[in-house]
Parts: sequence; C-alpha cells; structure tokens
Amino acid sequence: MYRPGHRISRRDLFRAGAGLAAGAGLAAATTGTAAAAVPAVIGGAKVGNLTGPDETGQFAAPWTDLGIPARCPDGSILFVCGDTFDGATEGASDWRAPVGLRSSASDLNSLVIDGAVGGSHANGLVPEGHIPVNGGYTTAIPSDVFTVGDTMYMHLMRGVIYQTDHSDFWRSTDNGETWEYLCLWPGNQYNGQFQQKTYAVADDGYCYVLSTVFNRDVVSDLLLHRVPQDQLGVPGAYQPWGYANGAWAWGNYPTTITTSRRWGEICFRAMGGQYSFSWLNMEPLGIHAQVFPLPTSNLFTTPEQAIILPTSPGAEFANYVASPYGGFVIPGSSFDDFHICVSQWYDSTDYRVMHYRITGLVH
Repeated sequence: MYRPGHRISRRDLFRAGAGLAAGAGLAAATTGTAAAAVPAVIGGAKVGNLTGPDETGQFAAPWTDLGIPARCPDGSILFVCGDTFDGATEGASDWRAPVGLRSSASDLNSLVIDGAVGGSHANGLVPEGHIPVNGGYTTAIPSDVFTVGDTMYMHLMRGVIYQTDHSDFWRSTDNGETWEYLCLWPGNQYNGQFQQKTYAVADDGYCYVLSTVFNRDVVSDLLLHRVPQDQLGVPGAYQPWGYANGAWAWGNYPTTITTSRRWGEICFRAMGGQYSFSWLNMEPLGIHAQVFPLPTSNLFTTPEQAIILPTSPGAEFANYVASPYGGFVIPGSSFDDFHICVSQWYDSTDYRVMHYRITGLVH
C-alpha cells in the first residue's frame, strides 16, 4: 500500500510486527486468540517468488503485492495485485492498482507469471487516478477475486489507505481482461465492518461472504452474509447472519461470528467439502487458518492454526517469513496440499508476492 509523501502504511506496521517477533512475539505467534486451542505448529516451505524484477519486471510490474489468485474460465490463474510500480524500487514510478498478472499454467507445481492484462505493460484493471485527499492519495485495493461459472468477480476497497470511502464490485466475462462495474457499498456500512470482503463459492447456489473493517489499527468484528450467486451485484440481496432473541438466524442484524480483533487480509474458500478461512492476524502477528464444515460453524471454538509465522529479514526458513501478509489460497489446493500467496514488504526492494506450500493443516 503506497501513499506518496506519507509512508505510514503496511511497511511500517510490519516493521513493528517483525520487531515484536524477534522477542516474545515469535513464541506468542503459536497461540490462538480465540477460545479454541491451537494445534501443533504447522509446517511449510517457500515454493518461490511470484513477483519481483526477475519474475514480473517484463510486465512493468517489478514491485507489487497481494496477488489474489483466481482460476479463470479458460483455466489460467489470474493474480490480482495491489499497489504496483515500475522503476528501480517500490514507489519509483508508474503507480497502478489493481493489476492482473497471469500464469497460463494452473498446476500448483509450475505456477509462473508469464502474462499480464495489458501485455508488456500491466494495466490498471479499473479507473483509479490516485487523487490527493486529506493528506493521502486514493487507491483501489482488491480484497477478493473469484469465479462463478464463466464470470469472474472482483471486490475493491476505494479511498485513501485505511480510510475507505466505499467498496465496489466488478465482473469480467473475458478471463479478467476487461471489467464491468456492478455496484458499491458505503464505507460506513455496519460501522465500517463491511469494507473488506471475501467470498466462498458454495455448491448450494450461494456465496458466503465474510467481512471486516479495512484498517489494521482498528478492532473489528467478523461478519457473515450470504448472497445468491445470480445476484452478486445486488447489494440488497446480501442477507446477514446474526444472533438475536437467543438464536442465530439469517436475516438478523449481523453480529460477530468470532473473537473481535485487528484484521489484515482475509480469504474465505469452499473446498474439499469444507470451508477454509485464512487471514493476517495482527496480534500475535502471523497468517492463521481455520477449517470447518459449514459457513455457519462456531468459529469461537474452531481451532486457529498458525500457518505462517514471523521472523526477521535474513532469518527466514520453512514457514517463517519476514513481514508477512496476505495468505490467499491458490485454486487447486487441498487441505493436505495447501498453497497460498504470501506478500512481503520491509524495504524498497523487498516488496513482492511469494508462493508457499503449507503441510500438516488439521482438517
């Protein structure tokens, strides 16, 4: 996330997190924040960098993050990235957000970015002028990209970073090459807790939607909605899940489905007959995951598993990563072979998307 002239952003947060991790934070990262106990530490390894000067410099996108992966109708994998730059360092020139980078291969063992929306110059997927507002600059940060049938959908958070004015929703019927605007939600809906959304495409005709505030300094509930898959662009079709009058029910005012906390990125997926939820946990710092049978399962008691743990630059190994964030599940994953996109940002030439394989996930 980038704001010219105002460098307090993801990088600063993660520098602070990495500093904590060097001490008690590393030990704390193996404990959960919900009521359930966390299982034994999960294993994992870096498969490789997905972005960087060598990997995506040829598309004028050497510096980017997030890389939310979605399988396109044509079988390729589109990685939708956040703030993206050309030049010698992050922030040097040619700011775009979001952009689409593509792997023509979808095999988890051979993912390589070999294309981009825009060809040799990765274009911004939607109009975004990066307008100066209140001492910062607007941007368009993706929170999710997914496919239903032959249509792709993308959810963006708009405004100055962590000051979301609104979120909006787009669709593509040409494998992510062009995007059509569908709708928006105001940034203050549900006290801001509908800003950052992630969608699980279920086999019952619904998408299930988790949401939080998009600001890592703010404690937020985690809210659940469902929406028919043929009404994804109709805000009034999103039905909340909440607790009222002694019972949980669809149509109640939405109430938190797990312990409130400071949230980073979130990723909700239906897979293998169950659901996975992965997210950047801010305290303790790390990427966590839960596996559960139903979208309405009790997440207060579902074990949280730390799948990426923090460490310092130069001390990375296995699933220990310096300044990690993201944690988006790569299509084709199973619970026994769990692949995620992890971002990293701790200086002007260490800003990238990486591919990690996680082992030992309890499900």
